[in-house]
Amino acid sequence: MVNYSRLGYEIKRDFTNFSLNISKGLKRPQEKFVHQMIYGILAGNKLHLSEIARSLKEDITLKKTIDRLSKNLGVFKDRDTIMHNYISLVKRHIKEDYAVIIIDNSDIAKPASKKLEALSEIRDGSTGEITQGYLTIEAAVLSEKGKQPLPVYEKVFSAAEKGFISETHENLCCLQSLSENFSEKCVRTLDRGFDANDYYRYFLKRKERFVIRAKKNRNVIYNGKTCNIMDVANKYKGSYRMDFKDKSGKTVQCKMSCIPVRLCEFPANELVLTVVYGFGEEPMLLLSNLKMQEKKNLCHIITKVYLLRWRIEEYFRFKKQQFELEDLRVMSLQSIRNLNLLATLAVGYIGLTTSVHKDSIFLAELKECSKRIYGMPQFLFYAIGYAMEHVLSMCRTGISGFLPPKVKSQQITLFEYFKIDECGI
Repeated sequence: MVNYSRLGYEIKRDFTNFSLNISKGLKRPQEKFVHQMIYGILAGNKLHLSEIARSLKEDITLKKTIDRLSKNLGVFKDRDTIMHNYISLVKRHIKEDYAVIIIDNSDIAKPASKKLEALSEIRDGSTGEITQGYLTIEAAVLSEKGKQPLPVYEKVFSAAEKGFISETHENLCCLQSLSENFSEKCVRTLDRGFDANDYYRYFLKRKERFVIRAKKNRNVIYNGKTCNIMDVANKYKGSYRMDFKDKSGKTVQCKMSCIPVRLCEFPANELVLTVVYGFGEEPMLLLSNLKMQEKKNLCHIITKVYLLRWRIEEYFRFKKQQFELEDLRVMSLQSIRNLNLLATLAVGYIGLTTSVHKDSIFLAELKECSKRIYGMPQFLFYAIGYAMEHVLSMCRTGISGFLPPKVKSQQITLFEYFKIDECGI
């Protein structure tokens, strides 16, 4: 039997420790704002400021709470500080030399909106239709325990905003941020949208390890001749076999081959083309600069690394469905970016909870409170997110009492010294 009062207290205490760690260097008002916003998102499971304000359960009118949150959301500018602190926290729970970083683009579709700032035409990834909205670039690193996605980069951008250069430029900014925070030994894993010379040039220049799914119209140098990549792949029918489980848990029998190739634009750099049969009628083509003596092990590693990419798709789906990201109701692009940042940190806290407390009683009780029908899935974010919302909704108070007061320095200032001296004390 779960004691909801005690479990609610433990969630608040654990979350406050997380909030204080990521808020180091912020002034007190910003620290309090971040603390309340992320808690409100977790407790309300929505990005509506009204729902966040209700979750705080303050002793003032709801309108005053909403006005305060809205004002702070529009002027918050400490994104770099808070992400630096958060990434430092994430790096404690990964093996950096073997970590897999997944980078992908997504979108925030707002087809019915007309007054939002810098709306532009985008392709909705859910429907495939052209609509109004914003583009996003995000990256997640897989945790050492459980391979759960922990977001480490996010940005919302629009082609209609002032100063916009290109989507490729925004993607390269993401890669630059990852280079500054993570080792070149981490394997960057990307989909076909990143099969472009700009990204290969970036990785090869910095000697960063990568796995990129190649397009079928790419030309490569094979045995000293320029060939289409599909012509090269069709010469190999799979030297090694390995069984994988897809998203639904179904076992898929795959055959793989490793082929040494070079890109036409970078002939000095030898890459490995991994041809994987079993996922559809045509083979899956993976280009990588990973090196290993045994071809069989190399095939298995490259394929496994790329197949872990579906975790960021689960992360995108969870962020949009759990917090109703596309139903955000703030007007300015700055507020939208800050709201997306706070939602990302809320997902990051859930991910860290599943990784740090993997075998703890705390996580076991959260799983019990999630009330799953068909057992606990491998992707725990939905279960833990629901459990936190359920437990926190039963608490009579919000989070305000958990943020410790600032301790005033015992050292006397010059102003106070001279003021005391004038009084003759």
